Amino acid sequence: MRLNDLAIFVLAADSGSLSAAARELDLTPAVASAAIKRLEDELGTRLLARSTRSLRLTRHGEHYLTHARAALESLQAGRDTLAREQQQIGGPLTLAIPSDLGRNLLVPWLDTFMQQYPELSLRVRISDHLTDLFKQPVDLAVRYGQPEDSSLVALPLAADNRRVLVAAPDYLRHHGRPANPDALRRHHCLRYMLNETTHDQWTFWREDQPTTVPVSGDRAADDGNLVRHWALAGFGLAYKSRLDVLADLRAGHLQTVLDDWQGEAAPLYLLCPHRKMLSPAIDRLRRFLQQRIADYLAGE
Repeated sequence: MRLNDLAIFVLAADSGSLSAAARELDLTPAVASAAIKRLEDELGTRLLARSTRSLRLTRHGEHYLTHARAALESLQAGRDTLAREQQQIGGPLTLAIPSDLGRNLLVPWLDTFMQQYPELSLRVRISDHLTDLFKQPVDLAVRYGQPEDSSLVALPLAADNRRVLVAAPDYLRHHGRPANPDALRRHHCLRYMLNETTHDQWTFWREDQPTTVPVSGDRAADDGNLVRHWALAGFGLAYKSRLDVLADLRAGHLQTVLDDWQGEAAPLYLLCPHRKMLSPAIDRLRRFLQQRIADYLAGE
């Protein structure tokens, strides 16, 4: 049963004219007449007694009009409710965030965001494993790198972010500072694993020319937060997002290495399964995180 057919029937009954109902809906009289016929065929009864000059409800039409009107009003109320919810900064929001950045920066920022919007109900998943936004009950994900799935909506949070090579001062005192990427072959490198794949090919750029070197070491983890803690403890060199280690660099707990070389790009995105899901709450969160990250990088 077509909703437009119901609307035409209700308007025709209210106005006493099929032509008037057609004009209000910007339809031709023939289209309106066909709609009434479809509805009557669906119900198996006559709803309107029509002649060339008059129109009136049949007994069955009078009974059905109440239900048709209630159905249309209920649907309109549903549309109005959805429209109001889409304009509110509230309701449930499930967010997947990476381990290191999530625990040390995003969680405190999200606490501030929740204080600003107390009607919001936040569910957070902290893991470096890639979340399938189409299969798992997650609204958004904060992730490094351009998503492989082009159907995802990628909202940039820190488009120019890159990886930096870092180590604790104590490690550099005992093992020396590598002068070039090839020297990393002789160092303890703290490697990161993602989906059972170990990131053991580190690439650096100089004068737009890439150099990739295989690295090894006695420690690897699928948790970025753990890799950073190993670096702080002096167990080796880590190739981390600058956002992840910026506080440690500013405090002097870590130092950058190979400063004459540019690290791999590590843009940070807020990922969403579909553009139609971009509610005011998500847009507000995106702008909030963009500003927090910009202030953090600027040292504010």
